[in-house]
Amino acid sequence: MRTWGTLTAVCLGTFMLLLDVTIVVVALPDVAGSLHASLGDLQWVVDGYALALAALLLGLGAAADILGRRRTHVGGVVIFAAASLLCGLASGPGTLVAARVLQGIGGAAMFATTLPLLASAYQGRQRSAALGVWGAVSGGAAAVGPVLGGLITEGPGWRWIFFVNLPVSVVAVWLTLRMVPESRGPRGRSVDWAGTAAFAAFAGGATYAVVHAGTDGWTAPATTAAFTAAALALAVFVLVERRVAHPLLDLSLLRRPAFVGVMLGSFAFNGVAFGGIACLSIWMQTLLGLSPVRAGLTLLPMTTVSMVVAVLVGRLLHGVPAWLTVGGGLLLISAGTLCQAVLDAGSGWTALVPGFVLVGVGTGFVAPTVAGAALAAVPAERSGMAGGAVNTVRQLGYALGVAVFGTVLTSRMSGALPGGAAHALAGGGAGDLRGGFPERTLRAAFASGLNGALVVAGLAGTVAGALVLLLVRAARPAPRRPSGAPAGESAAVRT
Repeated sequence: MRTWGTLTAVCLGTFMLLLDVTIVVVALPDVAGSLHASLGDLQWVVDGYALALAALLLGLGAAADILGRRRTHVGGVVIFAAASLLCGLASGPGTLVAARVLQGIGGAAMFATTLPLLASAYQGRQRSAALGVWGAVSGGAAAVGPVLGGLITEGPGWRWIFFVNLPVSVVAVWLTLRMVPESRGPRGRSVDWAGTAAFAAFAGGATYAVVHAGTDGWTAPATTAAFTAAALALAVFVLVERRVAHPLLDLSLLRRPAFVGVMLGSFAFNGVAFGGIACLSIWMQTLLGLSPVRAGLTLLPMTTVSMVVAVLVGRLLHGVPAWLTVGGGLLLISAGTLCQAVLDAGSGWTALVPGFVLVGVGTGFVAPTVAGAALAAVPAERSGMAGGAVNTVRQLGYALGVAVFGTVLTSRMSGALPGGAAHALAGGGAGDLRGGFPERTLRAAFASGLNGALVVAGLAGTVAGALVLLLVRAARPAPRRPSGAPAGESAAVRT
């Protein structure tokens, strides 16, 4: 048990934190009804967690190298558990969103230390086996999340989605303290807190602007002010990264076309593939009448296919160039998203199945290869930075994807319904509107909004996929140290 105790502890924490990215999706209609939440509130319930993960992942990874990775991991689990309790006890949408942000902070501390802890505990074949198990657990969490969320929501209620984290967190802390050895990074490093704060301001400001645009429009003063603040924060981030001794991101990497292409692909991947699931879940439950469990099960064609294809890609396509797996996979995801944009007032959830399958195939190509593509695009001494950047932009892409999808949805529905009715319908308030609008009108309006958002997502993914093909294929591989060289070994596994 002690040999694989570190793997067990790390995988338990990883499964829990990644599960909470998707488990809440099918519970959103029940959350809206219980807390009287709007669509904007529901978007922030999803995005607050993802944004905190994205904004703090690199900074907390650097802090863990100094403070101790096991200590940081345990602290993250404790914060995650306390925030989960607050989520379950939330009496209003604002409290729930704030608790989700806190939960994301704890999740970032956990996620940033998972791979370094495994790397310090295992070597050689054991390390390869441990990383393989960790990858399978990571993929399984995303697949199980909607189904488990539906079972819990339909059973004891949506609050137990968060309460179940408490006993799991206790076990995770006990295992980590008992089984995981402490480790630290190279001495002499410092934490780029200024860069972390600037990036967090940029990510939060941009997401707030997009969400707010769905309520008041793209040219509203608050929307414009948020976009301006996000742009200023991004400028500050660039200035800080150019001057600080140990930056979160070495901006010279952006001169490498392959690295830029992989970052674009990573950003678009999560946003296009998964950004619309929350709105699709609301449509299935409030207008099609599906239960939370059935709504979660509708995603099985996508998640099952993605896991099968990922296994086959790992076994059969080793050595296939990244421009083909990442760029081609992203084009398949975009094609699947466009195939879903065929809804009308009479459509059922089965109309989405062909598109779900295509998205699953594309995800199976991208998910297991995108991190390796990022590492191959940079020098070995920057491998850890590249790996962390991939995870960061993936979470940021997901957060902005959810925001853009919801904004396009409501904008499109406003053409068929009055503005207030459109926002109420998008937020799961179909029951309140049925007395004033025919059922077919509501279903047609929601279907039109979904089609518009799916087309936007599909086109954005197509452009990103084409850029990946162009940038990554044309680039030369970065020089690598010989295998076994110590300078690159620890960096390659820092998240």
